[in-house]
Amino acid sequence: MRNVIFKGLLTDQDIYLFKEGNHFKLYEKLGSHLGELDGVSGTFFAVWAPNAARVSVVGDFNGWNPDSHILGVRWDSSGIWEGFIPGITNGALYKYHIISNKLGYTVQKADPFAFRSETPPKTASVVWDLRYSWQDSDWLSTRGVHNSLSSPISMYEVHAGSWRRTPEEDNRSLTYRELGDSLSEYMRDIGFTHVEFLPIMEHPFYGSWGYQTTGYFTPSSRFGSPQDFMYLVDALHKKNIGVILDWVPSHFPSDQHGLVYFDGTHLFEHADMRKGFHPDWNSYIFNYGRNEVRSFLISSAMFWMDKYHVDGIRVDAVASILYLDYSRKEGEWIPNEFGGRENLEAISFLKRLNEVIYGNYPDAITLAEESTAYPMVTRPTFAGGLGFGLKWNMGWMHDTLDYISKDPLYRKFHHGQLTFSIWYAFYENFVLSLSHDEVVYGKGSLLGKMPGDFWQKFANLRALFGYMFGHPGKKLLFMGDEFGQWNEWYHESSLDWHLLQYAPHKGLQEWVRELNYLYKNEKALYEIDFDRPGFEWIDFQDWESSVISFIRKGNSTSDIILVVSNFTPVQRNDYNLGVPRGGFWKEILNSDDERFGGASVNNAGGAEAKQISMQGRPFSLSLTLPGLSTIFLKSEG
Repeated sequence: MRNVIFKGLLTDQDIYLFKEGNHFKLYEKLGSHLGELDGVSGTFFAVWAPNAARVSVVGDFNGWNPDSHILGVRWDSSGIWEGFIPGITNGALYKYHIISNKLGYTVQKADPFAFRSETPPKTASVVWDLRYSWQDSDWLSTRGVHNSLSSPISMYEVHAGSWRRTPEEDNRSLTYRELGDSLSEYMRDIGFTHVEFLPIMEHPFYGSWGYQTTGYFTPSSRFGSPQDFMYLVDALHKKNIGVILDWVPSHFPSDQHGLVYFDGTHLFEHADMRKGFHPDWNSYIFNYGRNEVRSFLISSAMFWMDKYHVDGIRVDAVASILYLDYSRKEGEWIPNEFGGRENLEAISFLKRLNEVIYGNYPDAITLAEESTAYPMVTRPTFAGGLGFGLKWNMGWMHDTLDYISKDPLYRKFHHGQLTFSIWYAFYENFVLSLSHDEVVYGKGSLLGKMPGDFWQKFANLRALFGYMFGHPGKKLLFMGDEFGQWNEWYHESSLDWHLLQYAPHKGLQEWVRELNYLYKNEKALYEIDFDRPGFEWIDFQDWESSVISFIRKGNSTSDIILVVSNFTPVQRNDYNLGVPRGGFWKEILNSDDERFGGASVNNAGGAEAKQISMQGRPFSLSLTLPGLSTIFLKSEG
């Protein structure tokens, strides 16, 4: 029997769609696939290497001999090499040995479509069967409700390798299965609706946190097998928690076994380094204008939703994709065909990405980490937008953290930083994000950013979180923020869970739990996040007292909720505010409650509105505002 039988899984229709840039399930045909041919078990292999003179499969089954299993190139000018190798079973290690037709360049490459990789620092691909018995049908049948823009979405951002560790076992990370059990239970307890994982796709450098991806179809083997990751997703779904993955189509690393210079040419990246190399990250930029690369990337996004049942992706570093001059000086970039700085090929790619995802998974969600004022990021492509579902509100994050880090004595001079976000809050579908980026590289922890003494630091952070959960927009907190981690996040260490033995940290965690509960149960706080009728200022002009007040309203409810934040340590007694309704306004949450570590200054359950007009409203309330606090009141009138 021949070592390689020159047959594969690709059809003429597959090749047509691949060349056209419209094949979005390439993972079913390229890569390695267990199967049978003429009654013989083995594995089909297929790899795109159009500038190769020869491609062979090397692995533990042939002593890594490049002359043993040589693939055949297809006749159709697709540049795909394929073949069936009998006897190769699940778990076999392999790479592609490529001899380029360019100067005889020779290299061993991991499979771009591999389903599993060796645990780094090893780099071989692994033949793997992805079969798994899913138990999340109930979640999938209602996922559209959970991901709706008019539903509560409170995300918990997690780095799988450092959320929790096992110190008695050489400080190892939890496995995917251990995470499935402990993380799902914790999230249900604290009340988050979705988890957003920093990239779990295989990456050779652990310190990149996953953002230097080499395995676009491979969950990192550091924490277990593909089925173990499926178990994690399954466990979260069974607790009614959505799963969002960070996904990195903006760049890829220079590791020799990866995508770079794949067949001796710049196949996945631009040949001109003014478009193909990222100076900030020393990495390579995908050639979004090449149809086959577009098919590769969109297939990757589709793969995680298809095979791993994930509920959405967050596209990293969208600004670096959109602009040709991103982080480049004059003369270091090439204008587009109209002389502009926009990367037209990349814009087309992002639009197509969202069209394909929502066309196949209308109940999924896509998010953009986009830090510029590029317009219509979250508007449909048919209206000229990029088509994302949500966008991180980087402006709100920067302004708010800058404001809250100032001594309360001087906050009155920066009041506009607190109120400016509403002027643009409804131009996009925003997520209020306090992410990992805000607690690394010397920036300190969120708690560490807060001014004042020990008690005031916690009070400031509770007030900030209360303001955040009242403000229009979906929510995202990075792990550890919810209980007031003192240390800056470090990927080699566990979160400081021991802090929960201390009342201030336990109180802060309880505050976040109560905020999530309130947020999920009060439609006025989430139903109209992205349109002006859901928000109404009461008073944004009291800069002298550093107090803001506003009302939130819903669509399917007549309930209205008043949110008042006092960002000074001064207790405000008999603080009068106009309200649209008479009757009793119940104080439903107060960050100064002793349960959360506060001083228990409150409004004795609420306040009766008097028929005295104020601030353009027919009624008014006289309230007590605790220092450094956010309070929520609900009209019972």
